Amino acid sequence: MKTIRFFLILAFSTHSAAKTASGEFSTNFLPNDRLDPVFRATVQATEEAVTNALIAATTMEGINGNTVYALPHDRLKEVLGQHGILKKEAH
Repeated sequence: MKTIRFFLILAFSTHSAAKTASGEFSTNFLPNDRLDPVFRATVQATEEAVTNALIAATTMEGINGNTVYALPHDRLKEVLGQHGILKKEAH
């Protein structure tokens, strides 16, 4: 069985410094009240990555016969729907 590993690395900075043609540094700042959409997008991207990992997981047997079972997709969809994480499919 082939093992596939996925890593999510997410980073951003609220500080910006750029060197101008004259060699001076220019800095722009984003006010705190404008950062909320950035934080919301970060949470949504992380949530999506976790959900994708849960869906992609398969049943595996490890050392000493320990088995980890994949989540049943129908049950996962039900639970995510109950918590408002998964939108209902359009018909």
